[in-house]
This record gives sequence, C-alpha cells and structure tokens, in this order.
Amino acid sequence: MNTFKNLQVIQMDKIPVSLLLKSPVNLRSLTGENGLNNFITDKNLHRPQLALAGYVSLFTFHRVQVFGNTECFYLRDLYREDRIKAFKNIIQFPIPCIILTNNNELDSELIEMAKEANIVVLTTEYETTKASTLLSEYLDDQFAEQVTVHASFVDVYGVGILFVGRSAIGKSEIALDLIERGHRLVADDVVVLTKVRESVLMGTGTNLVQHYMEIRGLGIIDVRQMFGVRAIRFQKRLEIIVELQEWKEDNAYTRTGLDLEPINIMGINIDSIHLPIFPGKNITVIAEVIALNYLLKTYGYNASEVFADKLKDLIKLRTNKGYHQERIINYFQGDRE
Repeated sequence: MNTFKNLQVIQMDKIPVSLLLKSPVNLRSLTGENGLNNFITDKNLHRPQLALAGYVSLFTFHRVQVFGNTECFYLRDLYREDRIKAFKNIIQFPIPCIILTNNNELDSELIEMAKEANIVVLTTEYETTKASTLLSEYLDDQFAEQVTVHASFVDVYGVGILFVGRSAIGKSEIALDLIERGHRLVADDVVVLTKVRESVLMGTGTNLVQHYMEIRGLGIIDVRQMFGVRAIRFQKRLEIIVELQEWKEDNAYTRTGLDLEPINIMGINIDSIHLPIFPGKNITVIAEVIALNYLLKTYGYNASEVFADKLKDLIKLRTNKGYHQERIINYFQGDRE
C-alpha cells in the first residue's frame, strides 16, 4: 500500500521532568520548581539501592530514580553523617529526578541538598510496584514511536478499522455512514498511530482536527455535536486496515480470505484487506462484516479455513462411485407461510 511507504517515524528523545506531574501517578514536588526543567532521556526506571551503599560503577544515573521503602528506610536508619554521604552518592550525578513512593519523604537537610544540585524530588501515595507500573506505562507512551497517516479510523463493533485509499475515494463518507449506523469515529483525515508495548498500535486524532470531518460538497461537520458523545472515541487499537480501490476487471482479488497480506508498521504486522469499490456497492455493510469476521477469528472460528476443509473432504469423495452434491436438507416440508 502506498499509504504506508516511506512513513516518517517520530520519536521523542527527551522529555522534561515537569511532564511527570501530568502522569496518572499523582506526583507532587517536595523541592518546588527546582529541577522541573531537567530532561528525562530514558523510559526505564532505576532503583538506586547499591548506589546509596556506595557502589556506583553500574549506576544508571540518567534514568528516573525510584525510592521505595527499602531506599527510604535505609537512609532513615543511618546516622546523620552516613545519611548525607549516602545521599551524596546519588546527587553527585546529573540524575533527572527522584520519586518517593508510599508517601515517603526525605529529611529537610536532604531536600536542601537536592535543591542545590537542581534535582527535583517527587512523592506519591502509591506503593512502589503500582507506581513503577504506572510510570513505566506513561514513559513508554511518551517515548513511543509514532507515524501519521491519511485515513479514516472507526471503531466498528469494537474492532479498530483503518480505511485508506487515494484522496476523494470516499473514506470519510464510509466513516460517516458507519457513524450513522451506531459505530464510533476515532479520527478522520489525519490519524496518529502510536506503538505501544512493542506489539500494539493505538490510533487517535490530533488536537486540531479532533472529531471534525470534511465531506466534499457539504463542508466541515462536527461529529460529536451532531451525533452525540456516543459517536466518538479518543483512542482505539488498530486491528484491520482496509484499502479502498477502484474496481478493475484485470486485478486479482482474494476470493477465499486465506491469503491476506499483513502490513508492517513500525515492526508490527496488521491484517489488511484490499476492497474493490464501484457505484452501488454497500461498503458500510461490508465493513461491518469485516469487523464481525475478525471477531469470529479472534474467538477461534475462521470461516475460510472451515470452508476449505469441507472442500477438501468433498474433493476426496469425488473419487467414490456414485457421488453427487447433497442438499442441505433431507426433504422439503412444504412452504405454507
């Protein structure tokens, strides 16, 4: 598909520490504004247990430093001079920030040392495991690879379908028809795809376009205002790509569905369907069938494979003498409606 050739992958190489205050970890600063402009360059977290004890040869100081109960209780149990020395082992490096979990806090003396080193100290009420999970997911999203494609993205029966094709082929009109039938628009015209956890592509719109649509001959419409909040989604996993193509008699289109070609986007394979269109063809209903068929496959039933197995069995029976095509019923019982 030409839509996915030479895609420009965008990925952040650094983010400011201040963005962590917008994360779902409910962080608050113990050092005021100091260090909030520091940059995080690694999405991974680090527990500096050995570094506090003085072993810094393998200290990954460029990562966010998470102080759980182990680190905080260790510092608390040290004598003042040893506590200051242990904390200096950490802040002598240009670390981006320190995050205290379980509502832990540091001595005011250590807080002042962090301020002087321009290192922000943040704290959260979440316990260490939960805080680390939420932080990892948030940082993974901030540093994730992204691409932008010209398409329409719709949630059809819970299946994320991306409609692609040449300009003015009718992507927005198909999306609008699906919305009118009760399905939900994720984005139209400009779709941002983000790689999540190395195996999932999530799609969303942009701040500018949001849930507006351009319908040629009509103009701009606001889907949320026109159809209500039930008609939109802000994000959805991409599961199927449908390429709309003009019908050409000399083109070979799949007849069985056994030879679908996946499309690789940022290292993730997504099932794709080449859908020929012509006047009078009901693409909306076909899109619904595509979604339902995907759900059947997800739950372990593949109609193409089942039919192929039946066909193989019938071919074997042809070698038997007297074989003929059987009806689906044994006898007619009459039609008295």
